[in-house]
Formats: sequence, structure tokens, C-alpha cells
Amino acid sequence: MRKFRVAVVGAGPAGIYAADILTKEHEGASVDVIERLPAPYGLVRYGVAPDHPRIKEIVKALRRVLDRDSIRFLGNVEYGRDVTLDELKRHYDAVIFSTGAMSDRSLDIPGVDLEGSHGAADFVSWYAGHPDVPSEWPLDARSVAVIGAGNVALDVARMLAKPADEQLTTEIADNVYQGLKANQATDVHVFARRGPAEIKFSPMELRELSHSPSIDVLVEEEGFQIDDDGQSRISSNKGVRLVVDTLLKYLEAEPTGAQHRIHIHMCHAPVEILGEDGKVVAIRTEKTEMDGTGNARGTGEFVDTPVQAVYRAIGYRSSSLADVPFDDVRGVVRHDGGRVVDEDGIQLTGLYVTGWVKRGPVGLIGHTKSDASETVRHLLSDLEKTPAPEVGDPDGIVELLLGRGVGVTTWEGWERLDAHEVSLGEASGRERIKVVPREEMLRISQGSDHQGPDHQGSDSRG
Repeated sequence: MRKFRVAVVGAGPAGIYAADILTKEHEGASVDVIERLPAPYGLVRYGVAPDHPRIKEIVKALRRVLDRDSIRFLGNVEYGRDVTLDELKRHYDAVIFSTGAMSDRSLDIPGVDLEGSHGAADFVSWYAGHPDVPSEWPLDARSVAVIGAGNVALDVARMLAKPADEQLTTEIADNVYQGLKANQATDVHVFARRGPAEIKFSPMELRELSHSPSIDVLVEEEGFQIDDDGQSRISSNKGVRLVVDTLLKYLEAEPTGAQHRIHIHMCHAPVEILGEDGKVVAIRTEKTEMDGTGNARGTGEFVDTPVQAVYRAIGYRSSSLADVPFDDVRGVVRHDGGRVVDEDGIQLTGLYVTGWVKRGPVGLIGHTKSDASETVRHLLSDLEKTPAPEVGDPDGIVELLLGRGVGVTTWEGWERLDAHEVSLGEASGRERIKVVPREEMLRISQGSDHQGPDHQGSDSRG
């Protein structure tokens, strides 16, 4: 059986699942998972709110994969900067890109560039302790608008409304706790352009809004529209029914007088962010009505809601990759069933893609697994006609990176950082406290008493 090496670029769930399936399907496969951050797990570590520990249970399964002998983790290595596509092709039989989606989709309305207008992805990265965003976040707005009708919008609204001290049971980093402690927000307005039967919240996320005794959830009666199409959705889909039932409970509940309020406005489409002196002062929305097909249309009636900050949670978008064909309209790598193709649809030998950068930022973990299975199946079927790499030594790529002064971190280095974060948490009666600065992550991962590929001093990005 032919032995072969594959580079997986991106250590989130998509990349790790691809490595898992590949090494299970073919005993001759070995995989290097290359990640630009010093830590693995992608959006599971850096895209999930800290008060969602049960969602992070998936880390246990991902950890078991990366702990496998046939899989090697190479962290703090940025594709396109520290290593090129040509270099990967010289060292591996195939490359799978699984870089996910970390940027915000654009919202083309006036005022989007005002001070106080934020992309939700940046805010999520901040409160999740991402090392590449500023350590401080402006939280001086008393009234805030969140645009979006998905779970990220709910996460953002909850993090803005929930008192910081209620987060002290989580892995929240100290800089995030201090920032939330100074948060001035009392009212968070969530705007969805469609009605309750079309909204994309998950039932569990929606119910969790009311779990804090410091938050009243107020659903606005105006805009609570259910047409015949919406009623059909409720009747045929349990998830939709649960969401509508929860919204109705919020609508009918009496306010408790809690110090923070989350207002849910349905059938409101954002049309402009209003400003004075370059700063956000209000959001203008157009009332909509359902058109019988699951879509909303404008009514020509506009409402201005005074706010001092706006968060745009309308979806994520993947970024293009150096030397890899990219569809800028769809925001994905060009591919055919996971095989990377050029603009003419011709397959590029040895290049594959999986996850959100393949299909767009939609779907749950189950979709990610099936995505990876399709890509790996095609990779294996192409193997006989795929030429062997020029460099046969598996350590050749590490030597190349170390020769450039790249502070590569390994799985052993991550285990040191992981243990350090857990020990920080134990001292405070918590599961862990996340380390945020890249320089500190590298110092802990590389360990002054450790010699090896992950002991290379600080990195210029630290």
C-alpha cells in the first residue's frame, strides 16, 4: 500500500475531520495539520461564546484525532506568508485547504463605516480571546443594535447584555472580563427582516437568552407576522415550532424589571446607520411584510431607533488564499466535489478543499463531516495518478520553516499551553482561563526547558 503525506491547511473541525477520515481510510496516510495560530480547533476555540461550554465538548473528539501518531500539528505557521503553495507541493502528495470563514459578510447600506459600527466576527474574536485582535473593545454605548437573525446575533446580544460577573464560571480571558465589566449597555435591539417562522435562531440558543436573571427578553408584538407559508413551516418543522413557541412566551411574559433588556424586532430590514460627528446615533429600519414565499418585502414605512453602536451579524465569509483559485462572488475556493479547479473547471492536481471555504459558512458539524468525506474520497481515488513529492523526508517541511525563523508549535507545545490554561482556571475554581497574547502563547508552548521543533524563540507576530 502506497505511503503518502498530506498537508491540511487549517486546524478547525473541517481540517481535523479530513485528517481523521483520511488516516482511517488509508493506513499509508500521514497528515500534517498546518495552522496559523499557535493553538488548534479554529472556530470551536475562537468562534464560540465562553458561556457555551457544552458546545466545546466537541474539542474532546477533535483532541483524540490530533493525538494520533499519523497526524502531526504544526501551529503558528501562516500559509502564504511562512510557506507557499509551491513549497507545500514539493513536500506533500496533496494539500487540503480547510481555512474556514472568519470575516464578516459586507452590508451595503449608508453609515456602515461610522465609528461604532462593528462586524460581529471581530467582536466574537475579541470575546473568544483571539490573539490577533486588539485586547480592548469599545463598550460605552448604552443602546446597541444587532443586525441579524442567526445564532451569532443571539450570542452577540447575550454577551452585550449579560453582566461580566456572570461570565466568571467560564474560560473568559481577563482582558475580556475587564472589558465587559466596563460595558455600559442596558438595551440591545436585535433586528430580523423576516418573521418568527423564518428566523434562523436555534431553539436552545433562543431559550438561553432568558437564563440570566439580569436580562429581560422583550419580543416586539409589531412584526410578529405568521402567514400561511409560515404556518406551514411551523406545522412541518419541529425546530421552527420550538422557536416560535419560545418567541411567543417572551412576547406574553411580563417584564421583571431586570437591569438589562434584549429587544427582538422582527420584520425590520436595516436601510441606514445614522450618524453625527462621524459616530453612530441611530439605526433606520424599514418595516417589512411576509410575501407568502418565506421572503419579506418592504412596506415603505421607516423607523429610527436611537443607538450608539451597531453590530452586523449577517454571516461569515471566507478569505481568498494565495495561488488558489477563488470565487469572489460566492466567497469559496473554486472546486468540483472538493477537487480544486481553475476558472475553466480544470482540476489542479493534488489540491483539495473542505469545510466552509468549500461550501460557504452554512451547516452544522454533520455537514462538515460529510464534506470532508467527499473530499477525502476524491483525493484517494486520484492517488494513483498523483505524483510523489520532490522532498521525501517528512521533517523537510519543519526544517524549511525553522530555517526561516518561524516559531513552529507542535502538539506537545499545545498540550503545555492547554495544561497551563487549565491550571490558571483551577486557581480560580474554573475549568480554564484562556491565554490571549500570541507572544505568551508561544512562550508557554515552546517552553524554555524544551528542545525540539517547537522550541524556536518568539515570533515576529507575537
